[in-house]
Amino acid sequence: MTDQAVDVDSPGQAAEPPFLGRRRELDDLRADLERAGLNTISGRKQPRARVLLVAGRPGSGRTALADEITRRLRGGYPGGVVRAVLTEPGGEPVPAERCARDILGALGVEAPPGEAEDGLTQRVRETLAARRALLLLDDATDAEQVDPLVPDTADCLVVAVSRGPLTGIPDVRPCTVGGLDSAAAVEMLGRRTGAVRITVDPQAAESLAEECGGQPAALLLAGGWLAARPTASVADLARRLRELPPDLDVPEGDRPLARAFRLAYESLPPAAARLARLLTLAPAGLTDAHVASALAGCSVQDAAATLRDLVGLGMLRPAPTPAVTGPGRLPAGRGDEGVHGPGGRYVLPGCLVPLLRARSAAHDRPGELQLARARMLERTVRLLRSCRAITEPEGSPARTQLAAVPRALRFPTAVAAAGWLRVHRPALLAAARLAVADGELDTLARRLVAALVRALAAHEGTEAAAPDLYGLHHLVLDVAERRGLHRERAAALLNIGDLDARTGRTRDALARYRAALDAGRAAQDHYATGRAMESVGGAYQGLEDFPRACDWYGRALAQRLSRGERADEARLHGRLGAVHAQAGAYGEALREWRAAVACYRRLDDLPGVARALSEVARVQEYADRPHDSLRTCEEALEWAGLAEDERLRAALHLRLADTLERVGDPAAAALHRTRANRLLGPDEARA
Repeated sequence: MTDQAVDVDSPGQAAEPPFLGRRRELDDLRADLERAGLNTISGRKQPRARVLLVAGRPGSGRTALADEITRRLRGGYPGGVVRAVLTEPGGEPVPAERCARDILGALGVEAPPGEAEDGLTQRVRETLAARRALLLLDDATDAEQVDPLVPDTADCLVVAVSRGPLTGIPDVRPCTVGGLDSAAAVEMLGRRTGAVRITVDPQAAESLAEECGGQPAALLLAGGWLAARPTASVADLARRLRELPPDLDVPEGDRPLARAFRLAYESLPPAAARLARLLTLAPAGLTDAHVASALAGCSVQDAAATLRDLVGLGMLRPAPTPAVTGPGRLPAGRGDEGVHGPGGRYVLPGCLVPLLRARSAAHDRPGELQLARARMLERTVRLLRSCRAITEPEGSPARTQLAAVPRALRFPTAVAAAGWLRVHRPALLAAARLAVADGELDTLARRLVAALVRALAAHEGTEAAAPDLYGLHHLVLDVAERRGLHRERAAALLNIGDLDARTGRTRDALARYRAALDAGRAAQDHYATGRAMESVGGAYQGLEDFPRACDWYGRALAQRLSRGERADEARLHGRLGAVHAQAGAYGEALREWRAAVACYRRLDDLPGVARALSEVARVQEYADRPHDSLRTCEEALEWAGLAEDERLRAALHLRLADTLERVGDPAAAALHRTRANRLLGPDEARA
């Protein structure tokens, strides 16, 4: 999906040129909205949102018409307009799970990582219904893509764009889009070429518009060709189009666009034509000077100049800047200059992708395409590393290495890097998916995914980035299983299992951890096997299967003991103590926590000793031994003082206060609460 695939309309968007023509189609859509639906006629309340369908070929202006009717109707929908593209630039349908997650993200609604498709689409329907919003679904391939996203309320509206009818969705009549009327088509040409050239020969302009079939995409290409040749006449271009041999293998309705594209493409210099073909490799159809220079193997300045030429010819369009919220927010117009080279970002129209791919198949060898893709991915890795490195402190190794990176690949500030990451996230995720799907660039794909994971974690934190990280870890898993990389497979399974456990899918997490244990053993990776055993124990603890939890924690502890890993040994004793306490086996719990205290003492970990003693006191209190709990808590307080841990001391004072109240000493309890408040400060004490 391109990064304009999902957006919520906002008042600050730039004004667009006035909409041309389509008066009949707009009237038809208005009438379709106002007519009574089948449920209303039958006396039943409308159970779902109405769906307006704009049907037409790519390049016919169907999306522009949908945008215009949406603009005219959005005043009646205070929840705003949400837009999503349901087809990749290459024609592949966007998975419903990804589309729903992106819509929720645009609406500011968090969705648990790894949630099933049905749950995500239900969240979309409920969220839109609660906001009384208008949903624009562009480039839908079939009804199965649209139907799960239609809100279950008549207060919302869905505007869908498709090539043909959406059979299967009730009460939907397509508004079929053909060519523009002659006056609108001529005016569109005039916007590209200037009014004078149209005025001096209006009949030739009408003839040219007819040769283009009134299709906006073809008209843009024809107008761009004329704009690049100030001395050429409109009649000359119309004659050239007529003289082109017919493409008999192209459907008749697509021939005007194919002819206009052929003329524009064949007029390009060889280097520009090659770059235009290579742009079909750009993830999500999004490109900038860096992507273009990496694909073509040229300088950033040359790539930027060629991109501007392609925009002038109508083969590229400026990509709108999506809204960026939260940390890293950039003012309008920023985030593209400097790091991305001059010129900003551009999007390749979907109607031109198959035409350019056909040219690429005829002119480019597979090895050249693979090399271009590898250069682009390598450039992306370097940008992501720079994006993460800017978050490191001054003087750190990462910042030292960053100083040696070319200036064009560096970010001026962490805020600029965060803004770049958010704006380009859809394209970066698409690049990772394409790299893994390629199958021949697995080493580069692993580096790209690792760099993207680190950048997301550095700028957003693992919790906020969890939905994206879940998919990225799955990509690592795909590569690891394909290449037989047991260590990477174990790490990916552990990471996915952790995310499953955080979202309450404990049984799924348990299955991941067991598979990670097998992979870790195959790789002879002691760290992975130890972590997997501990995670299996944690999963059983979450399922309240305490005997199995103790068994797996015990296995992990035995491995740590055999390797002399004292810090992990202390932690596992504590986890065993917590499980025994949950199970009500207070004697076993005390034994494990005292073993943890002994380990922390051997490590000279004063805060660890204090915390473990605090847990001993907690278990003693559970076992109805309040006086023993008081003595242990006072001992823990002494260790916390030695550790100079003020927050831990305050927590222990509060625990002492609670215990003293239970044994009937409110005066001493009040004294400890006063000390805790003094340590915490007034604000934290109130919290």
